[in-house]
Amino acid sequence: MAKIIRIAGPLVEADGMMGNKMHEVVKVGDEGLIGEIIRLEKDVASIQVYEDTTGLKPGEPVQATGMPLSVELGPGILKSIYDGIQRPLNLIKDKAGDYITRGITVPSIDKKKKWEFTPRIKVGDKVVAGDIIGEIKETEVITNRVMVPHGVKGTVESIEEGKFRVADTICILKENGKTHELSSMQIWPVRKPRPFKKKLESNIPLITGQRIFDTFFPIAKGGTAAIPGPFGSGKTVSQHQLAKWADAEIIIYVGCGERGNEMTEVLEEFPKLFDPKNNLPLMERTCLIANTSNMPVAAREASVYTGITLAEYYRDMGYDTALMADSTSRWAEAMREISGRLEEMPGEEGYPAYLASRLAEFYERSGRVITLGSEERLGSVSVIGAVSPPGGDLSEPVTQNTLRVTHVFWALDAKLADRRHFPAINWLTSYSLYTDALREWFNENVSEDWMSLKAKAMAILQKESELREIVQLVGPDALPDREKVVLDTARMLREDFLQQNAYHDVDTYCSLQKQYKMLNLILRFYEKAIVALEAGMEPEEISKLDVVDDIAKMKFIAEEKFDKEFKRITKKMDDQLKISKG
Repeated sequence: MAKIIRIAGPLVEADGMMGNKMHEVVKVGDEGLIGEIIRLEKDVASIQVYEDTTGLKPGEPVQATGMPLSVELGPGILKSIYDGIQRPLNLIKDKAGDYITRGITVPSIDKKKKWEFTPRIKVGDKVVAGDIIGEIKETEVITNRVMVPHGVKGTVESIEEGKFRVADTICILKENGKTHELSSMQIWPVRKPRPFKKKLESNIPLITGQRIFDTFFPIAKGGTAAIPGPFGSGKTVSQHQLAKWADAEIIIYVGCGERGNEMTEVLEEFPKLFDPKNNLPLMERTCLIANTSNMPVAAREASVYTGITLAEYYRDMGYDTALMADSTSRWAEAMREISGRLEEMPGEEGYPAYLASRLAEFYERSGRVITLGSEERLGSVSVIGAVSPPGGDLSEPVTQNTLRVTHVFWALDAKLADRRHFPAINWLTSYSLYTDALREWFNENVSEDWMSLKAKAMAILQKESELREIVQLVGPDALPDREKVVLDTARMLREDFLQQNAYHDVDTYCSLQKQYKMLNLILRFYEKAIVALEAGMEPEEISKLDVVDDIAKMKFIAEEKFDKEFKRITKKMDDQLKISKG
């Protein structure tokens, strides 16, 4: 029988493991702690344990399960709060109290609850892997589409309608004399990407309602984005806003190694948040995975894989899903700790040499795809990962390796955060590689001059950055009048457009049409101010016009009243700048 021979924190070595496989789940010690084999040498296995190893002793038994680390997929995932290895925290609390007891086992999905199943196929139909055989109303918002598991096909011999538990047989298929009994639950290994037919081009934006993201640095559905920033710069609040407002149908939020109080805020806030699309709690379409910094280190590594597998499951049903990982730096630190205990050769800053490939494997599971099945369905997984570089140093390995594989870089700036500018995204260092791919969509769905307005606004902000150095040396009075107007316009872009109040009822979300009109007004003001300047108006006179205050207040105007306000401000602008319309 396999026995423990060495313990080093979350790493345990056991001998007598001949015949076991990599990534196999094992039960460690007398308490049956959950672990996973991460290295095999002859009959010695190195196991990362997903629970606290305090009190383990050499000589205690290790029992193999024969299964890789897997998650249970089925109705009941949404509205759940899991730990890093898909154990529901509410069930753990009911069973063991406020603290997670070592070796505790609870079902990932409720096996006793009965769900109403409605078939979508009939006896005699031929089905293949990925086909939808029926539906279950999982929440008020989301319908769980029960699919034929991967690697299974055949002719429907029987299919039932009614109330069933997730493990009950609801459909029987026959293929070449072989019978397949299907239930509404699947089991899938977390480290193996779920298959699909084809990955599509990223040419549809993921609308977030946050002006700096949508207008300047958009992310595509099925895209990848990184939000690196130092402590206190607003990573978590940005992730919360994206989870609340992004036009994904399913949200998987992974709190990976962040402080407990931040995750507590998520756990308390999300059930109270109302989804603007259906006026129901946001949790109706959300799953939370909480693996905070005071929980076992090794489970951080598993939590991101658990999250992405759940996201792929809903993608395969034909939903647009978004995964928020907060933060991948803590995941990388967990890898570094395990790698150090394995005595592997360290790479840059002590991180393992395979850091880049692990990050790439994770982010590459994103994408907008044609799913498996005989009928064409589209689904997507968008991945937005926060990165917490020590001291805000964006040149450190996790940030740099993340930037190599993500297409959007939203750089948080501590100085902007200190000035209470939210989101504290630095518009001069951030970028999006999806801009060209999304150009056609924005031209067709918003306006043909969307991209040109964005380019003009960015040019003004870049010009302001250059002028600030001169202002610091000689003061603003030494600038030519035209450049004073540039500074005023740049201030309007920063304070009236890019700055957004996450806690304001109206300003927390801004539609693309409103974003376009707001930007249009500011740039229209700039153009007319330049003409007025040439006609003899003073820059100081222009900056004190009433219409400047109206532009500052426009972001707080509700969507349904904005068209009327837009026309009023435009007319007032024309009158005050003494220019005829047009």
